[in-house]
Amino acid sequence: MDEEQDRDLKPSVQRVATALRALGVAPQIVEFTESTRTAEDAARALGTSVERIVKSLVFTAGGAPLLVLVSGVNRVAVDRLREALGVEVRRADASVVREATGFAIGGVPPIGHATQLPVILDRDLMQYELVYAAAGTPNSVFPITPQDLHRITGARVLDVKEQAG
Repeated sequence: MDEEQDRDLKPSVQRVATALRALGVAPQIVEFTESTRTAEDAARALGTSVERIVKSLVFTAGGAPLLVLVSGVNRVAVDRLREALGVEVRRADASVVREATGFAIGGVPPIGHATQLPVILDRDLMQYELVYAAAGTPNSVFPITPQDLHRITGARVLDVKEQAG
């Protein structure tokens, strides 16, 4: 995908393509007619497993927005985040998500945000050759290696999943 092809994309997806390119990653954004808003929807559309879908979740940590990139099958253990960060952690509401990232819930990408956010990356994502993240809309995604995702976001890798039982 080159800059000329970007013109066919929605503005929010163009922002993601531009950000990827600026970070040294060739954008390979895929847009679907069906929604990829949930991890399950995205996995179905891509023909991959839910584990390989990157959920971009916004929390507040000590009152400031925080992006957590988590495997599609995992739920974030807020208590683990609180322990690791040493501050109160809460799920952000839709208005905080939009203000901090510039994107709506269901299409929040890991990069290209309206503000600079600290990022936590779910350790479980690091085991895959390729993962898929939202590209700015509820029906666009892009593939990326976990190593590149880690590099371009400057994320701190943590075990953030809730433990079973």
